[in-house]
Amino acid sequence: MKPQVKADLAMLLVTLFWGSSYLFMQMGLTDLETFNLIGIRFGIAFIIAALFFHKRIIRINRKTLLHALILGAILFGVFATVTEGVKTTTASQAGFLVSLTVIFVPLLSILLKNKPETRVFFGAGLALIGIGLLTLTDHFQISQGDALCIGTALFYATHIIVTGKLAPQSDAIQLGVYQLGFAALFGLIFSIFTEAPRLPHTPKAWLAVLVLSILCSAIGFVVQTVAQQHTTPTHTGLIFSLEPVFAALFAFMLNGETLTVRGYIGAALVLLSVLIAEIDLRRWIRGEQKVTPLPERNLPL
Repeated sequence: MKPQVKADLAMLLVTLFWGSSYLFMQMGLTDLETFNLIGIRFGIAFIIAALFFHKRIIRINRKTLLHALILGAILFGVFATVTEGVKTTTASQAGFLVSLTVIFVPLLSILLKNKPETRVFFGAGLALIGIGLLTLTDHFQISQGDALCIGTALFYATHIIVTGKLAPQSDAIQLGVYQLGFAALFGLIFSIFTEAPRLPHTPKAWLAVLVLSILCSAIGFVVQTVAQQHTTPTHTGLIFSLEPVFAALFAFMLNGETLTVRGYIGAALVLLSVLIAEIDLRRWIRGEQKVTPLPERNLPL
């Protein structure tokens, strides 16, 4: 089997893990509170990643540590909003809403005076219609969970942009591993002051925490780092776009979640908007098949 095929299959497996994360967050929240779950999840993920990259992270300078602190804080915002959000929305809707990160990255890049391509604005308009169909009630209200998941996409887009600025100035592996530790630290601190932190008490909660920590975060992060060295941005971007599809599939298979007809139309429009933002159709038709790569995910959901 060719290295690129192996890498693509590995990325597909990682995307499958990420798609399951929304459902496992809901499972973990049956026994743990939001910040408690974040602290335990990323504490375990940090330990595993640190053991795997122990030779790379022993010597770290203050600059890299500061950058990891900044990224860890933004990352904590990502997971605080999505973990709280899945309490009051479905796992499938959360997956589609968080995928809007692909739309928000180029739009937020306008602040850095980077003008997005025209298709991004078209995708953003389509995404807005999809969000409306997916989330708005008959009274034109959006649930708190849906709003938080949209906030997650904004946080995550910010994280990607800031990572793009800071990563070239630091060791990427050190940055990635230590931000896991800082995200865990923030979760622990907030849990101590606002919750009653504890370890999971039920097998179901332990399963959720271990899947989130080991498969979705630690292994996902390591496999992505290795696999992206052997595959193309084109393949990576298209494989990543399957995450909300996997989220909906897991939610249906394990939790019996379904959307309304309007919701499925909205979800399809959101997914289409993501693909439009990534694919240059004119080049694709001409056979050049150029795809705008999704920004590297330094920490999978």
